[in-house]
Amino acid sequence: MSESKPARRISLVALLPLILFGLLTAIFLVRLFGGDPSRLPSALIGKPVPVFTLPPIEGHRQPGFSHDDLKKGRVSLVNVFASWCAPCRQEHPFLMDLAGDKRFDILGINQKDKAENARRFLGTLGNPYSAAGADSDGRVSIEWGVYGVPETFIVSGDGRILYKHVGPITETSLKEKILPEIEKALAGR
Repeated sequence: MSESKPARRISLVALLPLILFGLLTAIFLVRLFGGDPSRLPSALIGKPVPVFTLPPIEGHRQPGFSHDDLKKGRVSLVNVFASWCAPCRQEHPFLMDLAGDKRFDILGINQKDKAENARRFLGTLGNPYSAAGADSDGRVSIEWGVYGVPETFIVSGDGRILYKHVGPITETSLKEKILPEIEKALAGR
């Protein structure tokens, strides 16, 4: 009988790393697939937009823009996008629909993209932006606190960031989050 107890201890000790690995894997999967990426906090909410100047997308007829363009008294929706981003393509029809509402401006930050790809993206899917700037090295996006594309910000007429949406705009997020936040911004709340 004394021989079976040490054998059990050895087998439990041998299984401990496997059990620990299983628990860590479960935690990782819950975080990866169970979390809501739009709930990521932004330290910039309520603060002025960062100081920046973005050149236009090379070869595109549209102007770039800067922080001063977001302080002209109009509410703005600033969308960070890229042609290589599949979720950006999924959200694009919603941006096109929003472009029909002339009460606010939609501006685009084209992140780490080749100019010819960005032009093709906008030419094929439509251009909802009144201005779109090329953030070739991603520095401006970092200053905005962007985690990844797409991300969308609502900016007050005096240039304060009011709301941040992480991930693609969907029908649900548009109705339940973004449109109510735009209405609040337009009402000055």
